[in-house]
Amino acid sequence: MSIDKIKKECADMQAELETFMPDEINAVIERGKEIAVYHARTGYLLAMAKQMTRAKKTSEIGDTIIKIAQENYLSAKAQNALVESIAAEEMFLVDWLDRINSMCVHQLDFLRSIISKEKEEMRISHQFNYGNYRQ
Repeated sequence: MSIDKIKKECADMQAELETFMPDEINAVIERGKEIAVYHARTGYLLAMAKQMTRAKKTSEIGDTIIKIAQENYLSAKAQNALVESIAAEEMFLVDWLDRINSMCVHQLDFLRSIISKEKEEMRISHQFNYGNYRQ
């Protein structure tokens, strides 16, 4: 899978996660199902993005950093900065996927709270409707 394909998936998920949460219980449940799929998918894409980052750093370090280090002295800090800049696009993707994954977790928690609230309201309503309310 290419970086561009992963970015496209991220953009689609990001757009969906930025929409308003439903408040109707059946829509909440459907939204939860959808976000659970996004959560699973972002975990996989995150692992792929990290693998791409490591691969890019490894190949570029051999070609670039070692040549520079042999010709000129570079401090460890400068070498690390060069390594990080080599895979900047991949690291952006790693960070983005991490944030989308986190958004999924938070939205799932919120949806779970809505469902719990609805269940409690139904329980209380049921008690009142059948005269089971006790003071």
